[in-house]
Amino acid sequence: MNKNTKIWLNYLVGAAISLLLLWNIYHQVNKQLAGMDAHVWKQTGPDLFLVLCISLLFVNVLLESGKWHLLTNSVERVSYPRALASYLAGVAFSIITPNRIGDYPGRILYLGRSNTFRYINVSVLGIMSQLSAIFLFGLCGLIYYNIAFPAPLARLALGLCVAANISIAIIYWRFENWLPALNQIKWLKKYLVYGRSLSRVATQRQIIVLGLSILRFGVFTAQYLFLLRWMNVDMPLGEGFIMVALFFWVMAVIPSVALSELGLRGSISVFLFHNFSPNTIGVLAATMGIWLLNLILPSIFGSILIMRMRLLR
Repeated sequence: MNKNTKIWLNYLVGAAISLLLLWNIYHQVNKQLAGMDAHVWKQTGPDLFLVLCISLLFVNVLLESGKWHLLTNSVERVSYPRALASYLAGVAFSIITPNRIGDYPGRILYLGRSNTFRYINVSVLGIMSQLSAIFLFGLCGLIYYNIAFPAPLARLALGLCVAANISIAIIYWRFENWLPALNQIKWLKKYLVYGRSLSRVATQRQIIVLGLSILRFGVFTAQYLFLLRWMNVDMPLGEGFIMVALFFWVMAVIPSVALSELGLRGSISVFLFHNFSPNTIGVLAATMGIWLLNLILPSIFGSILIMRMRLLR
């Protein structure tokens, strides 16, 4: 295949994927907006809360793209703009996969085929760091929930969350210790050279990556809380932050697809927040708003960037 043919095929394949993603986004957003009464957006609180929420969107993107830039540079030199574009492309891919598992594969696909296995390795660190943040905040939320609203299911969830936190911590901080055991599996031996690159990631870098993940989780939790306040859902600041963190933990452990999960998000948010506010419409509107801001808007930019991907080399 000559160079010109590859260039045209890259554009055609990239454009086809982009249009498919954009069509899916448009279809779902239009469907969700049609089910929401337009009057709810006219009965909002101070616009300062909306401004703060939108401002934190940029902080959220900068934190995650900065974390990805840090991880990719442990493999090879990648410019920050390219790491940012890769992150946005990953968001676009993630919205059509269960629990957004297509995020990191989409990022790697955007960066190209070179060093693919090493990118997979640092992606493990990125995934585990974000899971650590989600489950740490989720643990805090479950402790509060068990104290405020004790129930057998809540106690079971707390026990499982504690076990998950321990497991995630072991995997994140001691991954290289698993390599000798993996060496006993014949078909995995040839991949161990890539796995060992994880052990070469400095502990200081792991601490920074985890810190960025925790900070990012705090940012989008604050975003949701600001949006709830803008929709006149009155919740105490401290308890509200903890309950919103618990909401995101529940969303992380329940299988779903981002493009079709809004109904599930709405049901969970109403269940968790009804003890604090009877404003169900406001809760649902805020849930839609955070879905549009943090998932749909970045995925639109990512879908456009996918047109520039070089799938054929």
